[in-house]
Amino acid sequence: MQNGHFKEKSFWLSTRDYIPGRALQEDVKVDVAIVGGGFTGLSAAYHLKKAQPGLHIAILESQVIGYGASGRNGGFNMTLFGLTLGITAIRFGKRKAKQAHHYMEKAVDLLRDLVGDLGLDCDYEHPGFLRVATSEKYRARIMEEIELAHKLDLEGIEWIGKEELCQQIRSPMYLGAWREPRCGILNPAKLAWSWRDVLIGLGVEIYEFTPVNEMSRRRGNVILDTPDGTVVADKVVMATNAWSHFFPELSRKQIPVWTHIVLTEPLSAAQFEAIGWENRQGIEDARNLVHYYRLTADNRLLMGGRDVSLTEGADMERDLNPATFAGLKDDVRALFPALKNIRFTHEWGGPVSVPLDMAPALGYLGDKNVVYSLGCVGHGVSLTHLNGKTLCDMILEKQTERTEVFFVNRRTIPWPPGALRNIAIKAILGYMHWEDRRFDAPAGPTAN
Repeated sequence: MQNGHFKEKSFWLSTRDYIPGRALQEDVKVDVAIVGGGFTGLSAAYHLKKAQPGLHIAILESQVIGYGASGRNGGFNMTLFGLTLGITAIRFGKRKAKQAHHYMEKAVDLLRDLVGDLGLDCDYEHPGFLRVATSEKYRARIMEEIELAHKLDLEGIEWIGKEELCQQIRSPMYLGAWREPRCGILNPAKLAWSWRDVLIGLGVEIYEFTPVNEMSRRRGNVILDTPDGTVVADKVVMATNAWSHFFPELSRKQIPVWTHIVLTEPLSAAQFEAIGWENRQGIEDARNLVHYYRLTADNRLLMGGRDVSLTEGADMERDLNPATFAGLKDDVRALFPALKNIRFTHEWGGPVSVPLDMAPALGYLGDKNVVYSLGCVGHGVSLTHLNGKTLCDMILEKQTERTEVFFVNRRTIPWPPGALRNIAIKAILGYMHWEDRRFDAPAGPTAN
């Protein structure tokens, strides 16, 4: 991976030159060690340094900064927590669903402001968000979600009908949409690498190609063993998300699930005019296994979702799924007939972290010397950045409004072990596929 193969993991990871930093090759003692060089770890390091500039902080990344989900996602800075507002309300209650949405509003605003204040070079735009209805059943589902949002006194969320939606983006499949102003789109790999530059400037030590093989505790310290050096830390942030199952204390809190993306060549002026996507909003539909799509800075159309891939054990190479890639390409053509001859230039996938109850979790591991964050469920660009600030509070043992949200130190439902886990996954996915097929007909994109 050190010879640049990381650039093949996504379009984003090939969009600017990047020279990885050195691996750890000695024993070091630090105040705070952060395991994982994605958005969660980068944000935690930044907020810790801002709160206490004298802290000695080291980030340990097994590949390169942004190698995981942070460099392969769709690049949405959005308010969605878990799967849907309604599912969060069913699982945790309406009061906590409202609290989660407000947390996500703050997350979106935080990232937007950090990009502006720090000059993070990531092609950031803030065009808003549409959740589109592609069948009457999805229309009813979205309307129910909007009604719940209004009952919870959530602001800035409204329904727009087919005619108004058509003035913003044209598809024969659209019946209307949830519209929300809080959504940005960005290049996630460039964001991660811009964060690295900022953190190095603040004095954070960053070690790439430095996997943590084992974590242990000894005489009040946390010991992290890597191939060529040992880190002794007063406190540790486990910012491992979809890789968390490699650590015994986190192994049953989440599983990695792969989502997949295809990307077109840049749209021509005629193609762009035909679909009318002038406002450049980020878009999702209302399926369980959603389609998410957006425009890049050079007007390529990115579409992801539709289906997921699974793995077992230590295998983290499930990026490529030809059937899903083919289906996504068909879905682009079905949504936008004017793009029937569009050429697709890239396809990739990446793992997201999924707890059994489909909701994020932060907490302590055993004592207050080790904290963790996982379970972004594919909507982590904004969430990870505010979670980094929350983890900072937890490491510094500060009680704040962030540390009091219900998903901090919550009791997670563990995934079953072994064969039972596979049965549970297949049952959940089977139901989601069945319901998507039922809701897609006759107007939705073809489902598996």
